[in-house]
Amino acid sequence: MSQSYTIRSGDTLGAVARRFNTSVERLAQANRISNPDRILAGQQLVIPDGFDAAPASSSGGSRGYTVQSGDTLSGIAGRFGTTVSALASANGISNPNRIFAGQRLTIPGGAPAQAPSAPPASGGSRSYTVQSGDTLSGIAGRFGTTVSALASANGISNPNRIFAGQRLTIPGGGGGGPVSGPGPVTGPGNEPGTSGGVSLQQLRAIMPNLSVDRAQQLLPHLNSAMREANINTPRRQAAFLAQLAHESAQFRYFEEIASGAAYEGRRDLGNTQPGDGVRFKGRGPIQLTGRSNYRAAGQALGIDLENNPHRAADPDVGFRTAAWFWNSRNLNAYADAGNFDAITYRVNGGYNGKASRDAYYQRALSVLGA
Repeated sequence: MSQSYTIRSGDTLGAVARRFNTSVERLAQANRISNPDRILAGQQLVIPDGFDAAPASSSGGSRGYTVQSGDTLSGIAGRFGTTVSALASANGISNPNRIFAGQRLTIPGGAPAQAPSAPPASGGSRSYTVQSGDTLSGIAGRFGTTVSALASANGISNPNRIFAGQRLTIPGGGGGGPVSGPGPVTGPGNEPGTSGGVSLQQLRAIMPNLSVDRAQQLLPHLNSAMREANINTPRRQAAFLAQLAHESAQFRYFEEIASGAAYEGRRDLGNTQPGDGVRFKGRGPIQLTGRSNYRAAGQALGIDLENNPHRAADPDVGFRTAAWFWNSRNLNAYADAGNFDAITYRVNGGYNGKASRDAYYQRALSVLGA
């Protein structure tokens, strides 16, 4: 069943597609739009899809991807639910830190990325040797800790500078180990749906179009970001996951499909330099958009997103920017009060996609027992 939407100033076709769980291609086809970067305020669109749009293919075959400026092999691996080593092997890459824009990669299908194991160490902590392509936030997500805890435990002053072969102490507590496999995260004070995050089963019950492989790859980063932002009760998590499910079409999109040219010259977004519209287009499960927002989120999280904007599309960073956005607008307080409409307004700037968001919210409340 189709619905309609009136374009507002600042809208892009990619953003509208995400609000309504559809794609730019289907929107363009339904509305006979030849150039997805050219839409006008006041234009009436037919929205062909609704809640629970069909998932992307999750077959075990390989796919292709063209490297974009700012991409890293670890970021690409994260987006496609594979590993750096599998990508390097499939493409004959001897140095995972050296890829270039325009390079065509084969994305291998099959097993999801697995969290690395680490031997126990004294005092409840463990150790881990940094691999080529690792980031501190990615390691934190795998082991159920935070970037700040890792940096403190290892005397790291700049979280963006770690090197292959470096031996890290993984601080204990909070969850006991990396999230892997289909089982829920368990342990004292770490029950699924509370301070320890959500389980694989819960996540897929809320987002049924999310494949097992993709869910396993994303779950550590999602739970780590929620812990960091104190999204630590079933009611807060239900509201957060409902908004993310709608905005990203059940974690299908972490980057705006449109070019971002529509944001060029938007001083309200801090886009003051030529090319800023494309450079700082929407990324992450709640889209971070505009130079000023990239700068603010990066400063808060200790990541140079202004000079590395593509990192916002990587799961280890994207979930953290979404959680930063959430806290910057005090949305936990509205979640605690059960005021989901207020959250929708602050996330969307209105109530677009309200029926979809509300449906995800009610489902998440039920799954998490809120």
